[in-house]
This record gives sequence, structure tokens and C-alpha cells, in this order.
Amino acid sequence: MNDVSEVLPAKIGSWALFLDVDGTLIDIAATPDSVEVPPALPHEISQLAARLGGALALVSGRSIASIDALFTPFRFAAAGLHGAELRSTLDGSVERTPVNDADLDDARRELDDLVRTWPGIIIEDKGISLAVHYRQAEAAHGEVDQRVSDLLTELGPNWVRQDGKMVVEIRPSGTSKGEALIRLMAHPPFQGRLPIAIGDDITDEAMFGYVNEVGGRSVKVGTGDSKAQFTVDTPYTVRKWIAKVSATV
Repeated sequence: MNDVSEVLPAKIGSWALFLDVDGTLIDIAATPDSVEVPPALPHEISQLAARLGGALALVSGRSIASIDALFTPFRFAAAGLHGAELRSTLDGSVERTPVNDADLDDARRELDDLVRTWPGIIIEDKGISLAVHYRQAEAAHGEVDQRVSDLLTELGPNWVRQDGKMVVEIRPSGTSKGEALIRLMAHPPFQGRLPIAIGDDITDEAMFGYVNEVGGRSVKVGTGDSKAQFTVDTPYTVRKWIAKVSATV
């Protein structure tokens, strides 16, 4: 599919739109810090959010602070760290899932050893979660997998594993992108609208499952098995659609 509009209701005022960031709005890069945001995109998303009465949220594995930095000077409702952070309105405060700092310190020490063993591995410290990126050290995948599994066994049930594209993350249990959508949909401006979720990765499947259950629309960017009802080719397809629908404001 080359146009997201083909599968969405014509009445845009009925939408509650949830957008993943990396791999959906912007192209994936070698490291989280090396992504490039097309100059027009932040303003176009802001225009689209205005058309939706604010019922647009960015839902990402990034922290909300990182999301804000990417799309400055604009801010949006957001779910960060796979739902461990939540801001239900663009000018609201950020709610964070409480975590055990001692657990995180133990995890940092263990994961730092991976960096020493495998040049190219990047540990992304998100404050209340830790992500191991091995895109530049693909041969380390097996050891990363085992180390993270062993670490989670030591840390106990308050922490879970989140796999993604060339990344494994240790995050607080009880949070997901799907849970974040449920919480956002319970309050204005999202409440009573049709949820639409667009994402590209394993982490977005929880969003897709929720919107499918309630009669919304789910769109996967790229290839691979998915719960999503529809697929589009690339982030460029999503950006082109956003530019089109935002231009009618």
C-alpha cells in the first residue's frame, strides 16, 4: 500500500492517532543519536495534531525527553519507554513508572562488561530502562541474548525483556505500548475516538492488538509477520501521508 489514507476513515475528526517514531516517522539509523528528522516533519505533525484537536500521540521506546528533542520546538502527547512514561496532553506533566534504582545499577554494571567484550555494542541508558543496541556488532547477538536473559533472572519479576530491531531492552514490567494506548484513550482528547496505530517493530504489536480489539485501524511499516491489518512500505510513505493531510489545515 502506498497511501495510508486508503485504509482510514474519511472523517479525520473521529481519529485518535498513535505514531511510533523510529522506523515509522523517521528512518532507523546506526545509533539512536544519529537519526535525522526531515526539517518539515515536526511542523507537519503539529498541523495534523491541530486537525485532530490534540488527539495525536507519539508512542516510542525513546524517553519523552528524547522525543521532545527530536521534534523541537513542538511538543505532543506521548508515551515513552514503551509506556513507562506517559504525557497525556502536550502541555501535561510526565508520569513515570517507579523503579528500583539498585536493580538498574546492577544491570548497568553487567551490561558495561558487554561493551568491553564487543566493540560496537551501545548501551542506551534511558533512566528507568536500559537498551543494548548491537546493530554494529551483529556477531554479538547470541551473547547479548544470553546475558540479558541471565540478568533478568537475577533481577526478578519487576523487570521484563523487550526485543526490537537489533536491540534488546530491560524495562519495568507491567508497561507496554498497548497499555499506554488504553490509558490515553480513557481521557480527552482521545476519549470516544477511533484509535489508529502506526508502527514498524515488535514493540508496536501491543498497540496493534489493542486497536484491533476495539475496531480501530492498525498499520505496520515494512515487512514481517504482524497483527496489523494493513502495511505500508517505508517511513517515507508515512511522512508523505502526513504532509498531505496536514497541508489541508
